[in-house]
Amino acid sequence: MRKSILLLFTIFIQLIAIAQVSPKDDDVIKILAIGNSFSEDGIENYLHDLGSSTGKKMVIGNLYIGGAPLSLHVKNANENAAKYQFRKTELDGKKMTTKDVSIAQAISDENWDYVSFQQASPLSGKYDVIMESLPELVRYVRAKVSPETQFVYHQTWAYQHDSDHKGFANYDRDQLTMYKAIADVSKKVSKLGDFKYIIPAGTAIQNARTSSMGDTFTRDGYHLQLDYGRFTAACTWYEKIFGEDVRKNSYKPENVTELQAKIAKEAAHKAIKKPYRISKINK
Repeated sequence: MRKSILLLFTIFIQLIAIAQVSPKDDDVIKILAIGNSFSEDGIENYLHDLGSSTGKKMVIGNLYIGGAPLSLHVKNANENAAKYQFRKTELDGKKMTTKDVSIAQAISDENWDYVSFQQASPLSGKYDVIMESLPELVRYVRAKVSPETQFVYHQTWAYQHDSDHKGFANYDRDQLTMYKAIADVSKKVSKLGDFKYIIPAGTAIQNARTSSMGDTFTRDGYHLQLDYGRFTAACTWYEKIFGEDVRKNSYKPENVTELQAKIAKEAAHKAIKKPYRISKINK
């Protein structure tokens, strides 16, 4: 009897030890986004490829509900609601989607190095609205991850100048007004002390719009163009997470031209250097 109890106790201690292994104890970078279609645009396509091209091992997860604001994520967290598509890019690059997953389940799926937070795009430049939910969601996630898991905030992008999205009215249907509001919010969020990085995808897209390609980086006025649009965001994630100049990364998606790739990488690089201001791209 005593041996059985001792064995069970030993197994219990071993399980605790496994659960408490630091994300830094392996050589795989694991990123989980609590997001929506804008996190889909940002990390589900090309980020893993950029990493693979330089020998980086990555696992990427996206907790997806289309259009989900921070307030919905908080509600789902508090209710332990299994309402997400958990979209995961595995170590080998294969993608799989699991339906009806809760935030807690996705958190426990991996020992994540980074967890990303973002606001729904119509509210992405509304700091007061963001702060109604962001601190509570941060506390919830922090209680469930390793102390060494780091948090990042995904700065999303302004809409195309002629977008018909109803949320554009929050910014007087003006792209520059929306961008400045988003940049200001992300700068304030960076000072909260909860986030290791701001991922300035919004600034990267705005930078790219100053290039010869112009305001063509969305496919419907707000979601990113599937090839060079999404690639620009992925380049921003890559350089910020790995601290490597993405312009030196040789990877280019098949459907992206050499010029488009150069513009995307330059826009991302300049966004990392100046995350809250527009930098002109002379290409």
